[in-house]
Amino acid sequence: MTTFGLALLWAVPVAGVAQSIAPLDVQGKLRFHAASVYRPSSLLGAAAYAGILHARNTPEEWGQGGANYGKRVGSAVGYSAVRATLAFGLDSTLHQDPRYFRSAGKGFWNRAGHALRGTILTRTDSGGETLSTWRIGSAYGAAYLSNQWYPDRLNTVGRGAQQGSLQLAFDFASNLGSEFWPDLKRKLKRPKP
Repeated sequence: MTTFGLALLWAVPVAGVAQSIAPLDVQGKLRFHAASVYRPSSLLGAAAYAGILHARNTPEEWGQGGANYGKRVGSAVGYSAVRATLAFGLDSTLHQDPRYFRSAGKGFWNRAGHALRGTILTRTDSGGETLSTWRIGSAYGAAYLSNQWYPDRLNTVGRGAQQGSLQLAFDFASNLGSEFWPDLKRKLKRPKP
């Protein structure tokens, strides 16, 4: 797992709750993206992921010790902040809605297809649908920008492309969680006869 998959660690339990289909205004979009970086579960996920990297001494150029663990935490949170900033700028400017809307359809494959579609396409503020420029642009943009603070051997165009693609795969997984988690949660809370 890379820093770019952190969203999956904490997005699923909080996603998929009832939401209005009314478009978000600019402040609503800012709150949406800020929460993806600074809610407690996001920060905890970043700290846990940094712990894994620290234990594996990745990147090795950063070394060990408390200060270097802090560098890894800062890197994880920094990536999330860069992505949220890019996403906010893109979805606000292009009038795209960053939220995932659950399918009204039935059946696993139909709903899984809806989650995939929600990764590539997004709602517009006017209720239409368009290419999810905010998601794609922020995934690749954050991958390339956050690589700037990594050692040179890790700051490559190929690695940025790989990380942006991996982020989109994690976004799809997060959408799957948003699609199915409310149903699983409801089944788990059902009283036993």
